[in-house]
Amino acid sequence: MGTLAALLDLAHRRAVELGLPYQGALTPTEAHQVWQLAPGAKLIDIRTRAELRFVGHIPGTVNLEWELWPGDKINIHFMTQLRQSVDPESLVMFICRAGRRSDEAARLAARAGYNNCYNVLEGFEGSLDVNNQRGRIGGWKFAGLPWEQE
Repeated sequence: MGTLAALLDLAHRRAVELGLPYQGALTPTEAHQVWQLAPGAKLIDIRTRAELRFVGHIPGTVNLEWELWPGDKINIHFMTQLRQSVDPESLVMFICRAGRRSDEAARLAARAGYNNCYNVLEGFEGSLDVNNQRGRIGGWKFAGLPWEQE
């Protein structure tokens, strides 16, 4: 396990290299370590309730839907819900299925004054494999990190 400072420095260097407008980008394993090492850090799972129920969820996360199911419409109340759930001074990590929606959420939160935002690369399930299935290439589950199934 790395030190908190080293993990955050690595995440920040990735963000600079990728031209990201938020503080950093973490692998799932790094995000889990940061979550354990940083008092008050929040992991925000922005997947739909259906995804959480049918695919699995991470215990202890704050669950705020980025898109509403059914219909995949953007949750226009997302920032209001984030402000009600998480202090803008907190270290905030966003996770979704594969990292795209969480990137969008981190960008929005950073624009709204959350200065310590991180995206969890690969997300909960990782990228699609050659058979068009997730969970076999990267992601929180693939890394063997804690999760539950209803």
